[in-house]
Amino acid sequence: MTARYDIAVVGAGVVGLACALAAARRGLSVVVLDRDAQANGASIRNFGFVTVTGQPRGQVWGRARRSRAVWDEIAAEAGVDVLQRGLWLPVRRPEAAAVLEAFMQTEMGEGCRLLSGAEARARAPETTSPETVAALWSPHDLRVDSRTAIPRLADWLSARFGVRVLRQTAVHAVEPPRIVTAQGVIEAERAVVCPGDDLVSLFPDRLSGAGIGRCKLQMMRLAPPGFALPAPVMSDLGLVRYGGYADLPEAAALRTRLEAEQGEALAHGVHLIAVQDADGALVVGDSHHDAATPDPFASAAVDQLILDEWRAATGRAPPPVVQRWTGTYARGPEGALIEAPHSHVRLALITAGNGASTAFAFGEEVIADLFQETPQP
Repeated sequence: MTARYDIAVVGAGVVGLACALAAARRGLSVVVLDRDAQANGASIRNFGFVTVTGQPRGQVWGRARRSRAVWDEIAAEAGVDVLQRGLWLPVRRPEAAAVLEAFMQTEMGEGCRLLSGAEARARAPETTSPETVAALWSPHDLRVDSRTAIPRLADWLSARFGVRVLRQTAVHAVEPPRIVTAQGVIEAERAVVCPGDDLVSLFPDRLSGAGIGRCKLQMMRLAPPGFALPAPVMSDLGLVRYGGYADLPEAAALRTRLEAEQGEALAHGVHLIAVQDADGALVVGDSHHDAATPDPFASAAVDQLILDEWRAATGRAPPPVVQRWTGTYARGPEGALIEAPHSHVRLALITAGNGASTAFAFGEEVIADLFQETPQP
């Protein structure tokens, strides 16, 4: 196999495809290499929730806003359905309401609305517990079905920009202009390596030095509940997990109360996100457990903690579980990594579990860095 490209991208997850898009939009020839036969990793084992609201203030929040805009630009052309828009976040504790009030005073609350408990129940009675004291409505978020969105994005890149996507092609060495694969050598002037949570195959010294590990999550698909969610749903637990809320001073009191009342959920990294598929089924999660090599086994007790939070947030019994799975992703102290193991190579990872939310902007930054440009603010 002999071919020559401007850029080779290793990894066909959402970060790799985002880098490919950023390069292709510059008019560059791009090849994407992936070891699997189809999308199978973290990029499809998630909610497909492009979350702007609640992302950490500053750079990450900016990335999320830019990435949401790119999703809006390309979704229809790529055949990706936007299934839901917005965020519905009912809370049951006055300490949580205080966090939302503080959030509304920041620039991140622009365009959002804070409702009283009575207003929330009137607006979305199916998903608002009688214990709800306040609810945040945000119009800034959107949701796609990752299982179909990622493959369609790859197909669209091929059709629209001529990006070549080579599956079942393991990469053994990245030494531009030579990219050594199990199928032969590809020639590329530059390369971007997007390994996801494979921290040992390429440039492991760089990854271990950055303190990056792996995190396992548990998720479920529930039978259609017979009503439509007003938007993706979150709850009190999310306010101490998402930095846009958790970094506010008011979150300290909420964390103290949650540690007393839901300490087991916090210990397992449980918070609630519930989204809805086109057929009405719910995707609900999730949990977080760090390990060098996460085991593949899902805990029924952890799943129950997630379902308990659905019941508490919505006031409704969860529908039957029809599917369960685990996923793993890379997690690190900085939330993202761009390293230069070679002047014409960039090692690029999102290490905060928000790839769907921030990848398109991150990909633009990676390609700009590869060409030693200053990214636009």
